[in-house]
Amino acid sequence: MSSATPLSTAIEIRHGHMPLVVARLRGPDVSSTLVEIEQRYGDAPGFFEDEPLLLDLLEWPDSNRQPAPLEIQALLDGLRRIGLRPLAYRGGSPTWQQALQARGLVPSDLHGAGAVRPVEAAQPPAPSPASPAPASVAASAPTALVVDRPLRSGQQVYARGRDLVVLAMVNPGAEVIADGHIHVYAPLRGRAMAGARGLAEARIFALALEPELVSIAGVYRTAEAPWPEEVRGKPAQVRLTSGPEGDKLLFEPFS
Repeated sequence: MSSATPLSTAIEIRHGHMPLVVARLRGPDVSSTLVEIEQRYGDAPGFFEDEPLLLDLLEWPDSNRQPAPLEIQALLDGLRRIGLRPLAYRGGSPTWQQALQARGLVPSDLHGAGAVRPVEAAQPPAPSPASPAPASVAASAPTALVVDRPLRSGQQVYARGRDLVVLAMVNPGAEVIADGHIHVYAPLRGRAMAGARGLAEARIFALALEPELVSIAGVYRTAEAPWPEEVRGKPAQVRLTSGPEGDKLLFEPFS
């Protein structure tokens, strides 16, 4: 008498799709990459939430000096400090591949970053036209995060997966970050980063625009270059536009 076939098993292994953050490394060396990671994310340790990472080395020029294993270890440590979990890589010289495999990373031929825009390292901030299309954060954002108190220097607010609404002043040295839009119904004098995970349609709105830095989907501009006179200290919005020369920020007064 034969036994019945089990309806379930203790383990079932299937091929699946894991969305990955992609860090595209372009050189010229690991030190430059670490400096840029610190500049972009040094004030926000844990910006990412232990998210799996694919290191993209396809654009690392063969003519660049190949890094030593200790430099590669320092790079991986720097990525982990901001909340990323390096799991895989693609491309790279034998030096890169041997060092990464020795540290537990596996080769991959994945194309795209699933739900997250690539993290560009050691390059100008404008995103590459070949970058995977970011998922729409706004579509999944149920409500905005509302802050009704002034933000002082050193304070940071991050609206993960939604818009951010600030009803009081954002003082110099403070930082507001959102995966969606940022609305500041008061003077904006600190730093504002909208579309933090790649939503290029995100915008920044302020009743008095005089920030230290604004950024949308990784494209940023600082106060080192004077703000356009028609928007400085006035009600205005900032949005991202694309043209023959690449992506740039557009500053528009409220009519």
